[in-house]
Amino acid sequence: MQLCLLQSKRFLWGLVFFASHLGAAENLVADPSVYDSAIARLRSQPAVQAALDHVLTLEPRSLQDLIEITEIPAPPFAETQRAERFAEMLREAGLTDVSIDEVGNVIGRRPGISGDRVIAYSAHLDTVFPIETDVTVRQEGNRLYAPGIGDNSRGLITLLTVLRVMEFGNIQTDAEIWFIGNVGEEGLGDLRGMKHLFREGADSIDTLIAIDGGSTSRIVTGGVGSHRYRVTFTGPGGHSWGAFGMANPQHALGRAISLFDQNALGATREGPKTTYNVGRIGGGTSINSIPFEAWMEVDMRSISQEKLDEVDAIFQRAIRIALDMENLERQSGPALEVDIERVGTRPAAQGDPNSPLVQHAIAATRSFGIEADLQSSSTDANLPLSLGVPAITMSRGGLGGNSHSPDEWWENVDGHIGIQIGLLTLLAEAGLAEQSASD
Repeated sequence: MQLCLLQSKRFLWGLVFFASHLGAAENLVADPSVYDSAIARLRSQPAVQAALDHVLTLEPRSLQDLIEITEIPAPPFAETQRAERFAEMLREAGLTDVSIDEVGNVIGRRPGISGDRVIAYSAHLDTVFPIETDVTVRQEGNRLYAPGIGDNSRGLITLLTVLRVMEFGNIQTDAEIWFIGNVGEEGLGDLRGMKHLFREGADSIDTLIAIDGGSTSRIVTGGVGSHRYRVTFTGPGGHSWGAFGMANPQHALGRAISLFDQNALGATREGPKTTYNVGRIGGGTSINSIPFEAWMEVDMRSISQEKLDEVDAIFQRAIRIALDMENLERQSGPALEVDIERVGTRPAAQGDPNSPLVQHAIAATRSFGIEADLQSSSTDANLPLSLGVPAITMSRGGLGGNSHSPDEWWENVDGHIGIQIGLLTLLAEAGLAEQSASD
């Protein structure tokens, strides 16, 4: 009941906010000129212009902070050291209300004048790399190389710089802003940071702007959903010669993969983009032993929850049929068993491209002569979007490449523009308080 009331509140606020920007709730098509004018008015304010200019002044410090935060390892479930340092950075930037919650999210609260709404501005703390990975930053020419330097160390620095320039310009907002370094975005982290922030009974967040991604033109408005599984077939095992005829977990695994691939491929060729992948397999003790265990890890993705559920059902059937076939054909010994463990769930969801949040981001991007590219992706925005909460994911600025690899790199090519676009979008959503507007 609490969750339903929370979602109803957010829905009703969305209607009111939409109407206040467009003049009528029934107007379902956004007028770009309305948002272009709003961003132009923001940029004309002296305090905002001072903040925008200060982004460039801070570039040497931002670079120094990027190197420092990158060299603190932060795989999923081991983000504590980076979280503690990031919390210190938020305090150094001017926030006094900074805490680390039960799951490890860093939350720095910047009060608003009205306090009626909360805008979350977030970047994830974790990287995909194991704790033992060498994350020392090296420079070659203008490029910085290190695992995770773009995804998402640069995102954290973008957030930090936005906070610093707001403090420099003494910019006050109508809404309260939470500057968040969240955990668990990567891999088997399974959005645990966002799931905690948007759990039933949590303090309400009315809008989320996440920072995670490369091209400055990129605005993620839709969430690519995913289901992830670890499947384990188990049996007694035995000698490959002496125990031949017993059910074999590896053979069952092979059957399951084959059946899944044969049947799922057809489902992915029609409708919204949908993918599947058997990413890891393992098991067995030696070449001349029937294994007692065989396992695989599987990832399925789609921009459509319905399509994702369809492929998931095909997967489940393939596992059961493979198990039954292997057990039916055994000549001796006990039957195999299978354990199907869901290790990851990200809901698929689509935002409204005509919403004020998206239109503010588009207009802020366009104010720098850049046409926005609306995309769907798997990001922290998935979770709030699935709950009907306005959410987008925006660029961290600059250029980057080789994401999720040891040779990941980032280069400061107009990196300040991504930060400035983020600042304008955040201020447009949070609302500039009268004091800041008159400064």
